[in-house]
Amino acid sequence: MTGQRQPGWLRVTDETPPSGAPTPSVTVAGAVARTRATLFDALTDALDLPGHFGRNWDALADVLADRLDVGPLTLEVTEAGLLLADEPPGQLGTLLDVVGGVSAGAREPVRLVLRDTPQRLPALRDRLAAVLGGCGVAVSPRA
Repeated sequence: MTGQRQPGWLRVTDETPPSGAPTPSVTVAGAVARTRATLFDALTDALDLPGHFGRNWDALADVLADRLDVGPLTLEVTEAGLLLADEPPGQLGTLLDVVGGVSAGAREPVRLVLRDTPQRLPALRDRLAAVLGGCGVAVSPRA
């Protein structure tokens, strides 16, 4: 995914998730999603995906689009600096492409919230900027 600015559906933060968020959300720990295979496993569990989920990027786009037909969704990744950390950088870019593509065509909004500690956010921002075509990645300020 390339572009001049951070997409509106992406949030990078060190804030604690708010309780009682109005948009249904699912949480995946980056520590258990260091590879594409483990990310698909974690999303299968978190989203209660069907057994026929193909565990590839196209299948993920399809199931996210289907899920958004019933309402908005926030995907939260804790320890986000570890997300796809054992994969080539392009895999993180592909994940962002999938979420961005689904966001562009969905009736309901999807958000990807990447949470980590203040100490690990600079490295995460650098990884994101590299796959977002060098654009700056803002970290949401604390309330």
